[in-house]
Amino acid sequence: MKLLENILDFVFPNTSLISDERIDDCNTIDYVLDSEFEALSRVSGKDLEDLQEKLISDYSYSFIAFYENDNFSNLIYHLKYGGMKNLGIFLGEILGKELINHSSKYEIKLNEFDLIIPIPLYKTKLRERGYNQSDYICKGLNNILKIEYKTDIIKRVRHTKSQTKLSRKRRIENVKDAFVFNEKYYEELKGKKVLVIDDVVTTGSTINEAVKIIKENTESEVMACTVAMARD
Repeated sequence: MKLLENILDFVFPNTSLISDERIDDCNTIDYVLDSEFEALSRVSGKDLEDLQEKLISDYSYSFIAFYENDNFSNLIYHLKYGGMKNLGIFLGEILGKELINHSSKYEIKLNEFDLIIPIPLYKTKLRERGYNQSDYICKGLNNILKIEYKTDIIKRVRHTKSQTKLSRKRRIENVKDAFVFNEKYYEELKGKKVLVIDDVVTTGSTINEAVKIIKENTESEVMACTVAMARD
């Protein structure tokens, strides 16, 4: 069996999603070199202030700060379009650990949060992709925070264009009324504290629309979290 593993490793070596360099056994991450992951740009205090200004949630947090087409963009591309669901779990676990550190500094009591809610995909995109990357980020968060997650709290009820090339105003218009709240959770979530999760945030229009729907229907306290935020 070991011989077979060695042969397969020689023929199909595990390589970095960023540099395509071979990942050896002493590396702690399965997807990139440890040094490459450490080199990714972390959010600054100013980034987090900008994020809170963009979002309507009670609290917000993101871990990585990125620009279009930088190294982190490669990871997100593989997560969303490369079928790498487990990459989402890994990023969710990292986000969970960083969120614990952040919360302790800002006196946010994570143990008081009741539920994790992913931003949903529209049914045609979900069928095309086969999975929602935010669901897997939530699985990773659950591994660390031990907070239950549910994927049917909010539903995306209409197709929206890709936000990538749209202006801030057009992004807001694009996602307006894109979500509805699942009525069976009216009483269960009333007055609760919830984490709303997505992979990345740019202008905040998508996650804001989801937060708005949750707040309007439950009066819940909401913390919006993403793995990464785009820098202008």
